[in-house]
Amino acid sequence: MPEEDWTPPPVLLAVDLVIFTLRESVLHALLVERGVDPFCGALALPGGFLDNDREDVVAAAHRELQEEANLDAAQLHLEQLGAYGAPDRDPRGRVVSVAYLAIAPGLPVPIAGTDAARATWTPVSDILGGHVRLAFDHEQILIDGLERARSKLEHSALATTFCGKTFTINELQQVYEAVWGIELDLRNFYRKVQAVSDFIVPIGAERRAGKGRPARLFKAGPRTTLHPPLTRPTGATTAEGKQ
Repeated sequence: MPEEDWTPPPVLLAVDLVIFTLRESVLHALLVERGVDPFCGALALPGGFLDNDREDVVAAAHRELQEEANLDAAQLHLEQLGAYGAPDRDPRGRVVSVAYLAIAPGLPVPIAGTDAARATWTPVSDILGGHVRLAFDHEQILIDGLERARSKLEHSALATTFCGKTFTINELQQVYEAVWGIELDLRNFYRKVQAVSDFIVPIGAERRAGKGRPARLFKAGPRTTLHPPLTRPTGATTAEGKQ
């Protein structure tokens, strides 16, 4: 086709955000209730279209998170998760979405705004178990984000940020169990943690919980990349009943 006869295809660019946090030792994802069509009244990941005249993709992600859930993305480490562009993913036309991921402790209760009727933290297990359905292809985006988050716990010291300044091995294990969605054997977990030098550091104190033996207390060490990694048990069954 001659270049002068070529017309750029009409493609809209959007952003979607997968935001995870732990609430009462349960992994939650940020969802919004859509207040407009399509899928009005359905739950979805926060996100929206770029303002093509004045912002780049990252700026759009920050703006949408602020507008739809009143969360300050500047306080989060957003990393690009991937691009989603199946031809039929949006009934409004050809829409390509760039997805971003963040997982952080202590995130506040979201407050809905703009075209979101409601914003809420929802247990990830409710989504994976089919009790909560998401609009568009957002369940697949969330699943991809979850796998990335689970991998980050294998290879980085991210889990310690969800603990207090001092913590027990059991409390650290609870973080891994919540994100990985599996139950771990305490002795095997302790052995793997101790094999990674400078991941956690004992502080020479103990904490008594109940009538059992007091548990040793630790703090986060200087290591940020785990070697060897804390790999998930092979063939372990997740809390959602999947392998």
